Amino acid sequence: MDLRIEKTLAAIKNAFLQLRARKPLEKITVKELSTLANINKATFYLHYHDIYDLSESLEREVVNECLKGIDDPAMILNNVGELLKCTEQNILRNEQLIKILFEGSRSTSFTSIFEKELYNLILQAYPDYVPTEEGRMMMTFLIHGAYYTYFQNTEKGIQPVLALIEKLSGGLDKFN
Repeated sequence: MDLRIEKTLAAIKNAFLQLRARKPLEKITVKELSTLANINKATFYLHYHDIYDLSESLEREVVNECLKGIDDPAMILNNVGELLKCTEQNILRNEQLIKILFEGSRSTSFTSIFEKELYNLILQAYPDYVPTEEGRMMMTFLIHGAYYTYFQNTEKGIQPVLALIEKLSGGLDKFN
């Protein structure tokens, strides 16, 4: 990618994160973001359709960053403890971004994207995999429950929540 484009995209992302840390997504305008990023609005629209497109792009990036290191998608189904070990450092490294990007109206987006990307990993490795209804519910429960538990207890950090997930899950293999 051209260095100028990389710099422009970095400026857009940095400006967006600065604004998003201070205000709800719905209150951010392209004009305000463009001024802060020191670009014109047309440049913004060369890369994104609107503020929501930018936000969704950054949300997917951070979720995929959290999922890096999962070498064997089967562990999602039968060894949640190992899955947590693979993702824990990435989640911790991205904790502040998660808090910024997924506040307010976007709070449910993290869990939805995370769950979808986990299933994509499984299906890439096992194209014929079809989860049982119980297995799907268990995964949804673990992902969504852990996320909301974390945000209700954010002052304690993420480690106690990850330990609780591992304790509760006992492996999804019995549900699949």
